[in-house]
Amino acid sequence: MDNSFFVEEAYNQEPGVVQHITTGNYQVDRAAGPDVQLWHLAFTQEWPIHGQDHQLSYTLPYLFRREQGRWIDGWGDIMIHYRRQVWLSPDRYTALAPRASVILPTGDADRDLGEETVGAEFNLPFSTLLGENAFLHANAGLTALPDAASARDRDLVHYTLAAALNYALHRDLHVLLEWVGLWEHGLNAAGQRRHEWISWISPGIRCALNPSENMQVVFGLAAPVGLTGSAPDYGVFLYLSVEHLLWRPR
Repeated sequence: MDNSFFVEEAYNQEPGVVQHITTGNYQVDRAAGPDVQLWHLAFTQEWPIHGQDHQLSYTLPYLFRREQGRWIDGWGDIMIHYRRQVWLSPDRYTALAPRASVILPTGDADRDLGEETVGAEFNLPFSTLLGENAFLHANAGLTALPDAASARDRDLVHYTLAAALNYALHRDLHVLLEWVGLWEHGLNAAGQRRHEWISWISPGIRCALNPSENMQVVFGLAAPVGLTGSAPDYGVFLYLSVEHLLWRPR
């Protein structure tokens, strides 16, 4: 249930269960140049706090970018997240878990790896069961970056909408279809701020292994495809999650 790729699901970690998530997102954007290639790597760790109602996590991003015949790589801006499980219905697995995140200026803005400012992100994930074998996830969120380096020290606000349908072919084998839409704030050629519509769709598949009663390993693969001219043309998304019981709840 809690291993979506681009669309955030609304299920917090169960008491005592910690999740480690590693992702790799390869993108090709021919509009940006014939040799522009991107690898977005990220590691996320999720921890339940005092049961399932509260969850803390963090994301460590690392970026590789090939442009004009050379590679640039380095750490991006680290994010620290808090989620509150405000609603969870056991009958239909209907859930709501608002998230608030702090964005720390750890990336090098001079190499286009960060925004050199403390930002914030808010997201509202909703999830529910459809029938016996399908889950629906939906997101609405925004990101605020005051005095952002990419906007020449002006404020940026991005808006996000997303939805996903996950279908279980088998208990441990699921297919996914995810859609993401992003109104990204940036600068036009004249140096004026404007919002640009970026959208992509991503079919994918995930498979779970259960080496023990208290551990699950999930492998995932997706193929995102850009739907607008501002989105990357195509890419490959790799996913690995290790989830295990770290302590037994009282």
